[in-house]
Amino acid sequence: MQRRALHLSLLAGLLAVSGFVSAQTKWDLPAAYPAANFHSVNLNQFAADVDKASGGKLKITVHPGASLFKAPEIKRAVQGGQAQIGEILLAAYQNEWQMFGADGLPFLATSYDDSMKLYKAQRPILEKKLAEQGMKLLYAVAWPPQGIYSKKPIQSAADLKGSKWRAYSPSTSRIAELVGAQPVTVQAAELSQALATGVVESNMTSGATGVDSKLYEHLKYYYDVQAWLPKNAIIVNQKAFDALDKPTQDAVVKAAAEAETRGWAASRKVNTDTMAVLKANGMTIEPPSAQLKADMQKVGETMVKEWLTKAGPEGQAMLDAFRK
Repeated sequence: MQRRALHLSLLAGLLAVSGFVSAQTKWDLPAAYPAANFHSVNLNQFAADVDKASGGKLKITVHPGASLFKAPEIKRAVQGGQAQIGEILLAAYQNEWQMFGADGLPFLATSYDDSMKLYKAQRPILEKKLAEQGMKLLYAVAWPPQGIYSKKPIQSAADLKGSKWRAYSPSTSRIAELVGAQPVTVQAAELSQALATGVVESNMTSGATGVDSKLYEHLKYYYDVQAWLPKNAIIVNQKAFDALDKPTQDAVVKAAAEAETRGWAASRKVNTDTMAVLKANGMTIEPPSAQLKADMQKVGETMVKEWLTKAGPEGQAMLDAFRK
């Protein structure tokens, strides 16, 4: 028996030396959105690309739908090494550092081209901050433009007064306050239930989330105000990244660059496709009235001023770079 064990041990050693057994690294990637959401689909493709390019040395398991960590917990989990890599909504962390919320400022960047321009101005500052926190930014992808969903028709901001407004970030809470609505914090994974139970009556989000959460089952109107395009960022724990060999690090960076390009293209397509799905399910889709647009732009101007007061020279420098 001992001799057999010794033979097996020697065989394992020979296999390892001859390269038949290669060390494999496993990473967990928590994400907050449903498996069918375009961000999650993109994450799975990114993980598959890394697996292939690294020759199977790095396996990334994507955990969608807030199944591993809830949305607000993901950044801390990556920072503390509980997860090696994760996807976060940048704007959700504005209270921690104002610059995280730059892409959640209403009517600052309202198109895909402007959103990319803002990202280019924002990225170097984001990278510096995340590096200070022991993390690395791999890539970021914009959500489709944000519109207003409501149970009843809205002609002006005054029509939102008193309504239970779903908030998912500091900026969405502030919009509620400025229009006199009642902010209720609800993450994407719990949105359907909140609508079904009457906890939420109005909501500002993208067409993609509208379809994911079947908002048409509870809300009848969508106003395409194109307020902003918030971004999801994929961040990695720096120590976990540094522990990879150079070819595997290169594979991750290359796959991330490809995921970013693919993700932005998917977002544009999703924006068109989801509007059609909302319409097909009986939702009334309209551009905002002149009054509603003017009211919301006023809200945006107030919020950019407030943000600059808190963000200081760093925020001003980023806005200047964006507006060049």
